[in-house]
Amino acid sequence: MELLDKEYGIYLLDLDNYEFPTLSMMKDDLVAVGGDFHPQRLINAYSNGLFPWFIDEYNHIHWYSPNKRMILYPNEMKVSKSLKKSIKNKGFVVKTNENFEEVMKNCAKIKRKHEDDTWINDDFIQAYTNLYKLGYAYSIETYLDDELVGGLYGVLIDDVFCGESMFSKVSDASKVAFYHLCKQAQENDIRLIDCQVHNEHLASLGAYEIPREEYFKILYKKN
Repeated sequence: MELLDKEYGIYLLDLDNYEFPTLSMMKDDLVAVGGDFHPQRLINAYSNGLFPWFIDEYNHIHWYSPNKRMILYPNEMKVSKSLKKSIKNKGFVVKTNENFEEVMKNCAKIKRKHEDDTWINDDFIQAYTNLYKLGYAYSIETYLDDELVGGLYGVLIDDVFCGESMFSKVSDASKVAFYHLCKQAQENDIRLIDCQVHNEHLASLGAYEIPREEYFKILYKKN
């Protein structure tokens, strides 16, 4: 790795190995650029507290490890009265890993605040579909009248589920998927759901921020 920016601690990744900056080398949220989407590189990234967010105009992948990490313990999800009604009465059918690529494509269509364009491009879709085929990436899908109306996807590293993105075409569809993620996590001894960075939608479901150092302790099972 080559140090590109000493002030912000940003590194240029090598193509011939899959190493990432360690916690002691990190300063800002953005910690590295470059590399590729080789499955082993992605697995190493998540195993070491990083994730790719977008590709810049120079075709460099940007790798992040936020100073404030948003997380949720599966048993701490807040389920509102209205969500309980949706789970029980709306007729949603929830499936796992039935339509992974379509979930990603739908997430890519979502227009988000402060973003001119989606970061989920064809390269991301191909990369995570490869992880899905290898058994590392998972989708939870919400159907209504046999139509895919909501869902989420992410990467499972040991007992930490790293959520990537979610979408909803009808009210509460993504929340129902997230509810089932938490339920499955509890049933399968998944300790933590990594929500990456703060957003109001996940905060309303009970997610909250912790310091990066604390997240690394959880990730490395030091507490």
